[in-house]
Amino acid sequence: MRVLVTGGNAGIGYFAAEQLASAGAEVVIGSRDPAKAESARTAIRSRVAGAKVEHVRIDLADLASLEAVDAGELDAVVCNAGVALDNPPRRETAGGHELMFGTNHLGHFALVARLMPRLAPDARIVTTGSFAAKSAKLDFADLQSERDYQPKRTYERSKLAQMLFAFELDRRLREAGSKRLSVVAHPGGALDALTPSRPPVHVRGAGQWLRGLPMRALVHGKDAGARPAVRAVLGPDVTGGQLWGPRVFGLRGRPRLEERWTNLTDDAAAERLWAESVTLTGLDPLG
Repeated sequence: MRVLVTGGNAGIGYFAAEQLASAGAEVVIGSRDPAKAESARTAIRSRVAGAKVEHVRIDLADLASLEAVDAGELDAVVCNAGVALDNPPRRETAGGHELMFGTNHLGHFALVARLMPRLAPDARIVTTGSFAAKSAKLDFADLQSERDYQPKRTYERSKLAQMLFAFELDRRLREAGSKRLSVVAHPGGALDALTPSRPPVHVRGAGQWLRGLPMRALVHGKDAGARPAVRAVLGPDVTGGQLWGPRVFGLRGRPRLEERWTNLTDDAAAERLWAESVTLTGLDPLG
């Protein structure tokens, strides 16, 4: 099995890559930073004997660059990379899209469209969503936060857009009679303070670990946060259109199948988002 993990050089993406390599998969780390990708490869190989790990440059904030992406034939894609901004001002991608919406959603929308010809007939497309999107709602009158930019809300909406795209993709795959699956996973609450060290990718100091201990009853580390996505890639019982997340209140613990959140059942919004995304990117994943 050959799997591309966007953002596989750090955080949840790194641990998804490491866990997939441990399961025997060939892993392709999608990253815009070759040096960080090489650090991730080194860390994985130091822990997984014989790991097959490659790197392909992917910059989701530059849609034009995605045309040149060549990750080879793929059995799965984990759409994981993302941007989260905490403070103003509003920023844009090279193509003039709001940075979080443009990277997290439009970047993956365009990437999937570019990769589709190289995906196996039974490939899995796994989208990493976010628990932060559970109460979000898209505003189609201000889809890219041009009139009212609030970083936290904009991030939540970008992740909701990602998840709605994934469910709409699966609906369209089923309609077309495809054996490919589109599945959503979310990491719950994943903190650096509870994440084990993986030098040079991540180093957790003793003080950081101690500060994170009181939160262990509620959340977990990014290694555990990666497991729902890995489960979605490898699980023999996984079917299209599912949502996988942590077992305990959706925040921590082993992966389990979840019911779709209320805002993820809005098929009309998902269909409209697809149409808007085609217009904004000039690409249609199934067109």
